[in-house]
Amino acid sequence: MSIGSFVFMLHSHLPYYRKAGMWPFGEESVYECMGETYIPLLNMIADLHDEGTPCNLTVGITPVLAEQLSDDHFKKGFLTYLDARLKAAESDEQRFSLRGATPNPEYLRLAKFYVHWFRSTRDSFVKRWNQDIIGGFKKYQDLGTIEITTSAATHCFSPLLTDDASLQAQFRSGADNYEKHFGRRAKGVWLPECAYRPAEDGRPSIEKWLHDAGLGFFFTESTVIEGGERSGIRRVFGPYGTIEYLPTPDYPKTDYDTYEAYWLKDYPVAVMGRHEQAGYSVWSADHGYPGDPNYREFHKKDDVSGLHYWKLTSKNTDLGDKQIYNPEAAMHRINENSDHYVGVVQQYLHSYFKKTGEQGLVMVSFDTELFGHWWFEGITFIKQVLQKLNKYTKVKVRTASDYLEVRPPKHTIELPESSWGSGGHYQVWLNEDTKWMWPDINNRELLMHKLVDQYANSKDPLIVRVMKQLGREQFLLQSSDWPFLVTTGQAKVYAVERFTEHCQRFDTLSSMLEHGVKIDVKALEEIESIDVCFSELNLDNFKQPVMVEETSTAK
Repeated sequence: MSIGSFVFMLHSHLPYYRKAGMWPFGEESVYECMGETYIPLLNMIADLHDEGTPCNLTVGITPVLAEQLSDDHFKKGFLTYLDARLKAAESDEQRFSLRGATPNPEYLRLAKFYVHWFRSTRDSFVKRWNQDIIGGFKKYQDLGTIEITTSAATHCFSPLLTDDASLQAQFRSGADNYEKHFGRRAKGVWLPECAYRPAEDGRPSIEKWLHDAGLGFFFTESTVIEGGERSGIRRVFGPYGTIEYLPTPDYPKTDYDTYEAYWLKDYPVAVMGRHEQAGYSVWSADHGYPGDPNYREFHKKDDVSGLHYWKLTSKNTDLGDKQIYNPEAAMHRINENSDHYVGVVQQYLHSYFKKTGEQGLVMVSFDTELFGHWWFEGITFIKQVLQKLNKYTKVKVRTASDYLEVRPPKHTIELPESSWGSGGHYQVWLNEDTKWMWPDINNRELLMHKLVDQYANSKDPLIVRVMKQLGREQFLLQSSDWPFLVTTGQAKVYAVERFTEHCQRFDTLSSMLEHGVKIDVKALEEIESIDVCFSELNLDNFKQPVMVEETSTAK
């Protein structure tokens, strides 16, 4: 008999980097994550399936990421990237050999390790997955090994969009894009930044747009469910590295916990809350597993080759004093850490079962890019956790929709304004540094609304092209990544440039229609050659939604 369910949710997302720089921000960010995270993750899923171990991961892939991973431009660029990395490792092999410029047997050993690693990654991409990462994930969803969820088209910060037509377009287009790539309708969604807005000022709550798009569940933070406050500033591993997070607001304490899922009050959409302690063991930069001294240091690279030859050593060690990395010692620690984590999950579920007699839920959610990219050994950690949970415990590993089917929600809940950002509210995306961006976003929402009313049903193929490209540019300028990167300061200049570029492209296109049809075909073609995402884009999704009163089926 199972003592409870474990849902492991991975949220995979990168902003649209196509032809928008290479390094340190741009296409190389996609190539690094393809090589260090997405291909190793896909290999792990396939290996578990082949050995008969139930994987049952829930893997979120945002539409804008799916578009990039399936783009021939990125496939070709990834091979170029891998060949350059392999050449650098082979050069290091010569450099550190007995007759090389700087002989060093320890570094030579690691250079050989990287030669093998890059060759293996290239072989996996070309031979095992036929250069089709998205097709690989689809295969294992079709086999029932994993579940894939979608998101808003470009990971917009939905509570701050002021036009309901924009919300409708983002989520319906996200669902349409999922169907294009995976051949079925999505069951669940990652709410971008876990950002939620309840009904206000006559506007429906965010879940209306999920429900209308056929999306039946999403995820949120523990404090949103339970109330209270997480004490102290926390350093956490995120998609762009280590970030300091303020405590969440002092939400009123509730009678709810994260050991079950809930219906939302107004629409039959379910929500699961992340288990705070089980998540903390992984994402805490100070106390989580990725901070172990034996794991590979991300930030220090060889001056010649750019390869990583050092371990974390300690969180207080300067980069110049880092010690050499030992893959075998790192794998030993992975084995110990996965043992410990399996015990943690089992303990929480066992305690809940003993206390209530009910089979509880532990759901944890992380940025996929933490594993492999930032935490080099992280994919192996996931693999061992899944193997050990299945083999040694009475914990049932389930996908999110499988859990909801077996244990449908019994209670309803009302969620407050919230996000998983610093402070738990909206201030990461709306603050003194970013407030100038939102009038630019909101005004273009209204203009798009006006132009859709005029031209969405046009029979002129050139006007239709302009309108669809306008939709793409609206999506891209609405990406939550731009204000996030401005706030954190990690890529402020780059983020402002990207946001401004998409606004300018939107304006160039809208001016072709706003004051009479004067289409500059050359300018249109130039923009289309860069931002080629969402070929399936449906202008009907941008039309003003008809508000029909819904009757909730939640109990």
